[in-house]
Amino acid sequence: MIPGVKMNYIDIEQLCAANNIAFKRDVPLKEHCTFKIGGTVPLVVWPGGAEQIALLLAVVQCSGIPLMVLGKGSNVLFADSGFKGMILCLSGRFSRITKLDDTTLACESGAALSALCVYAQEQGLSGLEFAYGIPGSVGGAVYMNAGAYGGEMKDVLLRTHHLDLGGRPGVYSGGEMQLSYRHSAYSDADLVITDAVVRLRRGDPLRIRADMDDYMQRRRDKQPLEFPSAGSTFRRPPGAYASALIDECGLKGRGVGGAQVSEKHAGFVINRGGATCEDVLKLIDLVRGKVLQDTGYKLECEVKIIR
Repeated sequence: MIPGVKMNYIDIEQLCAANNIAFKRDVPLKEHCTFKIGGTVPLVVWPGGAEQIALLLAVVQCSGIPLMVLGKGSNVLFADSGFKGMILCLSGRFSRITKLDDTTLACESGAALSALCVYAQEQGLSGLEFAYGIPGSVGGAVYMNAGAYGGEMKDVLLRTHHLDLGGRPGVYSGGEMQLSYRHSAYSDADLVITDAVVRLRRGDPLRIRADMDDYMQRRRDKQPLEFPSAGSTFRRPPGAYASALIDECGLKGRGVGGAQVSEKHAGFVINRGGATCEDVLKLIDLVRGKVLQDTGYKLECEVKIIR
């Protein structure tokens, strides 16, 4: 890298090839999000370690190329025109889980959250049962303090490691993580989560597995897992539930193009087939407008829109 000289996509590809970093050009974004919607992105890279991530961050910061860090793509909606930049994809190669002591696990942020749950169960460690079936990555779960069924990441997180956009490392622990409802210190900062350390408790592997299976069955019974979506579309408003408000307004089953408010769970906007980003955005606007008009509640979209 020559000081003062901006790198282009070809330069970054050459850098990746020289440093054993996987990459691919002109990638359909629908392959990298659970909504199965979106145009293409010029370049996706898959680093295999924190050192490679730091190198890429430092290079891209000097390139002027827009950058997005992506895990499992379970809470994003990509524009039909795609993303005009580079995606640093952490899922896949950056997903190692290790046991630090009898009750403490360290996990790279690209690992599937469900994989961490299964690893903990196999080690006879309890505390992550609530997270089994949440479709995101560990990094994404930290980023938004994911939770379900009375549990949240806040309950188990001990510390997190990250890099700033220049590739410099840092760590948060305790209150520094600023964990609250669907929020963390990372929600408002340009930092890339690389690792999470969780403190669990000893338990019976069979009991843990039974609880995990119970939570998963509840998800299958109540949520439209058979259709592509980005999970819950709206944040829970104070004093109410988004799904109940949407149902109250008679919006279950309402559709725009290939997008539809799920008939199974009104809190989900789903892709029934061939939905575009524009379909989803129009439906979200329709729902928000109707709920505000009929109930006075202003729904906040929980899905991250990437244009």
